[in-house]
Amino acid sequence: MLIIGERINTSRKAVNEAVECRDAAFIQTDVLAQVEAGAYWIDLNAGSRLISEAEDLLWLIKVAEKVVDLPLSLDSSNPQVLVRAIGQVKKRPLLNSITAEQRRFDQMKPVIQGRECDIVALCMDDEGPPKTVDKILKNAERLIHDLEILGITHNRIYLDPLIQPLSINVQSGLIALEAIRLIQKEFPGVHTVCGISNISYCLPGRSPINRVFLGMAMEAGLYAAILDPLDKKVITHIRVIEMLLGQDDFCLNYIRAFREGKILV
Repeated sequence: MLIIGERINTSRKAVNEAVECRDAAFIQTDVLAQVEAGAYWIDLNAGSRLISEAEDLLWLIKVAEKVVDLPLSLDSSNPQVLVRAIGQVKKRPLLNSITAEQRRFDQMKPVIQGRECDIVALCMDDEGPPKTVDKILKNAERLIHDLEILGITHNRIYLDPLIQPLSINVQSGLIALEAIRLIQKEFPGVHTVCGISNISYCLPGRSPINRVFLGMAMEAGLYAAILDPLDKKVITHIRVIEMLLGQDDFCLNYIRAFREGKILV
């Protein structure tokens, strides 16, 4: 499973302070640690800094690319910010994100057409977050169709079924798992992605809920997840589950992680 490292987000106090004072060393140390822990993408998000978001994101891109040679995930709800940022990255970026909401989709067209990129597509339309598997699939089909028109191939689409909290609907986990399974079945070549921690929102003791759900989602076919790669408990679960699902030939990834001290026992 591919990991999108979520730590460089100005909603985190320490990151916000580092961005404010342009502390490149702090950002680079964190980025390198995420890569060492197994992140495939580094997500960069300066969205909490509304006035200076574009300048801050551009700075983060430069700082991160000085120390890592990985694709970056550009995370913003502002298409104008993404238009400026997408031309600055060295490797094909992951754009996080687009939705089936007509206005947002139309606003994102110039971003998508501006440069070859991968897309996180949230399965939400103008009616809001989907509450059923059927609605998730309907929105997924619409997003895939509209992205294909813009030249985005299936292998560059990462569909997010929008995990809803169990605290709102105790069936949310089952809905998400079924949606992941059916997306993989109905839309060959399209990937699935989600933010794992949404499932435990407003519940106590969130970490074990997130880890168990992550394992169930991986079994259902989840391709990528937005999470903290420095959480050793999460990484341990990922490596063990990959092995148990037959996705780790000769158990080499697990053995390597164990020898490197990345497995908690």
